[in-house]
Amino acid sequence: MAVNTAFNVDAVVQKLVLTDNLKEKEAIAREIHSQAKSQGAFLASIHEVYRTRGKGRGKNFTVPAINLRCLTYYLARAVFRTARHLHAGAFIFEIAKSEMGYTNQPPIEYVGVVLAAAIKEGYSGPVFIQGDHCQIKASSYFENKEKEVKALKDLVADCLAAGFYNIDVDSSTTVKLDRPTLIEQQRDNFEICAEMSRFIRKHQPQGVMVSTGGEIGEVGHKNSTVEELVAFMDGYHQTLGKDLAGLSKISVQTGTSHGGVVLPDGTIAKVKVDFDTLKALSAAAQKQYGMGGAVQHGASTLPEEAFHKFPEVNAIEIHLATNFQNKILDSQLFPKDLYAKMVEWTRANCQSERKATDTEEQYIYKARKRALGQFKKDIMNLSLNVKEGIAAEIEKNFEFLFKQLNVQDTREFVTSIVKPVDVKIGLRDSQAELTGEGDD
Repeated sequence: MAVNTAFNVDAVVQKLVLTDNLKEKEAIAREIHSQAKSQGAFLASIHEVYRTRGKGRGKNFTVPAINLRCLTYYLARAVFRTARHLHAGAFIFEIAKSEMGYTNQPPIEYVGVVLAAAIKEGYSGPVFIQGDHCQIKASSYFENKEKEVKALKDLVADCLAAGFYNIDVDSSTTVKLDRPTLIEQQRDNFEICAEMSRFIRKHQPQGVMVSTGGEIGEVGHKNSTVEELVAFMDGYHQTLGKDLAGLSKISVQTGTSHGGVVLPDGTIAKVKVDFDTLKALSAAAQKQYGMGGAVQHGASTLPEEAFHKFPEVNAIEIHLATNFQNKILDSQLFPKDLYAKMVEWTRANCQSERKATDTEEQYIYKARKRALGQFKKDIMNLSLNVKEGIAAEIEKNFEFLFKQLNVQDTREFVTSIVKPVDVKIGLRDSQAELTGEGDD
């Protein structure tokens, strides 16, 4: 089937993003999904690609998992253009639990916008969309475990229904380093992750093996060790049982932090990643547990000279977010009056996030993302020249990253493994509260 040439994708996306009615978003997203399938672009899981890489097949590459917080349609188009130009197939669009809240992008909208971008750019093949940091809030969990896990299941169910066939379960927030043994430190983490894995397998569409990731070290805290990985994975498999497919990857901490380390003048400190640790963790994940490898979070603000090292140490995935947001808000094309309004809103509404030691520059850098959802319609209604101009600026960064991460010429490898499955997308009957802590 050929895509409907009368389908005005730009107008449809504008309507999808600007409406506040979830049922209307669902109807529009389903229409986009149908058009994308006609073009050969289909929602997919990267599970088998990672498992194949875990067996040592194919070249070393590190999959960029790209969080898009605003101008999602225009940046996704730039990603697809880059992928076509470089013959890349191994890349992921993702959005974290917390980002869905503060950017006001529910899962059904995010899926619709990304697929619309594929249509606009004439892209065909698998489209990987991921729920990043589907996270347990530790304070709520230890106060009422069943309630917090139920809330996470509701969120994951929303993501699966919408077409997110890649889910990162983040229960690393429950790790208790003051417990006497590694297995006890990781116990809540692996028990939650196993329970969520069972839930995902029960609710995934027929014919789709959802790629599920776990996390052993909370990003921004103590660096992970191979011993912690073994304790987590052994406990996870014992809890999960033998009849269900397990994880395709494992997220670790190697020295980064979400959003980067902000200096008093608002600039970002250079962070040194422990690549030796990352290499050892990836090797253990592959050889001992058959996973694709280890995942690096909090990486978008790393120095450019660091990125080529990730494929060299066989990291399977890298999460990239904040720097794309920075490039949008700091672009000379972004209207200064709109940015000033966003900063003023942040000052009036986000003071609880200000630390006593923060300079004004540090506070604004960390808090301005909270304004993205409040000014979502203003940003979407910017002139076409501004939106496409900013996307063109960031497209250069996408191309740089794809080359550094060695995902050019991965299309044939990916499409030889991932085949289309006929799925339906939509809303659940009830929506989870889209709030949380962790994002990239």
